[in-house]
Order: sequence, then structure tokens, then C-alpha cells
Amino acid sequence: MEKLKKRWGITSNFQLIVIFIVFAITGSTSAYLSKPVIEWIGISKDAMSAWLYIPLRLLIIFPVYQVLLVFFGFISGQFKFFWNFEKKMLRSMGLGFLFKNKKSS
Repeated sequence: MEKLKKRWGITSNFQLIVIFIVFAITGSTSAYLSKPVIEWIGISKDAMSAWLYIPLRLLIIFPVYQVLLVFFGFISGQFKFFWNFEKKMLRSMGLGFLFKNKKSS
């Protein structure tokens, strides 16, 4: 746990526990919310192959998860950690351009 605390810049075990709880709640909530979202779009598990349905559902879960992670991080008082975590994750996926500051000339 000490390595993880050092890597994430966390100072207390309590903060680490809160962060783990936020990850758990976010994952469960995004999986739960993806079903009605995908049904609202008109995609049905019965109407298509699992080979297509599952990747589509995962594509829906991803943006929902990103938003919820920052939201639950804010509610838990760990917004700064989760905002930095979010930016780092999106940069590693090649989406860092979303966070670049535009400099005025």
C-alpha cells in the first residue's frame, strides 16, 4: 500500500480507502447505467449477437465512467486526485489534446 500511496501522492490510509470506494462505486454505477442508456439508443441484446452487443455496451460505459469518476471524486472530497487521474488516463489513451491550454498570441 505504501508504494501505491507514494505513486499517487496520497498521505493517509483513510484517503486511500476513500479512493478505492470511489472506484468501486463508479464502476458499479456506470455498468448499471449503461443498460438503460443502450436501450434508449435502441440497441437490444436480443436483436444482435453478443459479439456486437458487448463491445457497444463497453463503448457506452466508458464515457459514463469518466464523468461519474470525477463526479463521485468531487462528492468524496477527492476531486483534485480524480481530476488528475482522469487527465493522465486520457493522455495515455491519446486524448490529451482535450486538456491542452490554448495560448493567446
